[in-house]
Amino acid sequence: MGDSKDLSDVDAANKIKKLADDIGTCMFCTYDVNKLQSRPMSAQEIDDEGNLWFLSDKNSHKNKQIQQNSEVELFFASGHDKFLSLHGNASINYDRNKIEELWNPIIKVWMTGGVDDPNLSIIKVTPKEGYYWNNKNGKMVAFAKMTASLLTGITMDDGIEGNLSL
Repeated sequence: MGDSKDLSDVDAANKIKKLADDIGTCMFCTYDVNKLQSRPMSAQEIDDEGNLWFLSDKNSHKNKQIQQNSEVELFFASGHDKFLSLHGNASINYDRNKIEELWNPIIKVWMTGGVDDPNLSIIKVTPKEGYYWNNKNGKMVAFAKMTASLLTGITMDDGIEGNLSL
């Protein structure tokens, strides 16, 4: 079994920023009545407080679901070595300066009107709590330890996990 280390406040925000930036895409989950609705999304920014910023169509199902229930779940995973789940609240705004700051040309695939598309909105997710698991020493060391474990029968878990609270 690997190590456990719960993180809070600045340490939790730093872990969120590191893992979410490294992984990139998450399953962004909203609630439709009591049913979880999921779709892949990429955060455009993760700020120093651990808030995640997304761009979205104001007419999307997710925006409508957030207006009904602001609680969201975000699930990030990369291979066998990086995992992050977050529970928090989402808010929607239309700040044009922030939209321009977050804009990336690839978003035009979904928002064909570009940065000036009148349907473009911002979703800000403020995490309250979460859970992470990742390797302490990177993929190569983890792979070497896994190989050694298979050969020797001795567990050499390189993982570290913990709860996050903000």
